[in-house]
Amino acid sequence: MGLLTLLRKLKKNDTEPRILILGLDNAGKTSILRKLSDEDPTTTQATQGFNIKSIDCEGFKLNMWDIGGQKAIRAYWPNYFDEVDCLIYVVDAADRRRVEEAATELATLVQEEKLREAPILVFSNKCDLATALSPEDISTALDLQSLRDRTWHIQKCSAKTGEGLQEGLEWSIKNLKKQ
Repeated sequence: MGLLTLLRKLKKNDTEPRILILGLDNAGKTSILRKLSDEDPTTTQATQGFNIKSIDCEGFKLNMWDIGGQKAIRAYWPNYFDEVDCLIYVVDAADRRRVEEAATELATLVQEEKLREAPILVFSNKCDLATALSPEDISTALDLQSLRDRTWHIQKCSAKTGEGLQEGLEWSIKNLKKQ
């Protein structure tokens, strides 16, 4: 089944999927959102709250919620968990010293009842950098293999070049939470 067929199915249901984008600060969440919106991702500043963008994909509207990842803001993440159709979790694959912290935050997220049915796309961002870990290494560090009760996928990407973003978005659309 192609992307256009899936989107037509969504349109038939007249829904606007809500996609939540989370991850640590400086992982590239806002840059990814800007790149998907055909905006310049290189002028991005730290998100001090949240960004909401509607992304048109083949004439269909996807509501993307990008929530700041600073430690002080993470306590407010649960305020955005209602009616999430897909969770995109962004990891800075080039920041090896924070991968464990990213894993801890993801482990907390997967325990959230309101996110229980939401498929998870992990964007292993900054793959264009020489110091980036492979998606396999990120997957192991996040212990994604233990997520047997939900649908998940890891996609290497670069918010700067756009590599992998479309593939990740297509996976998200195909795996939106069943209403």
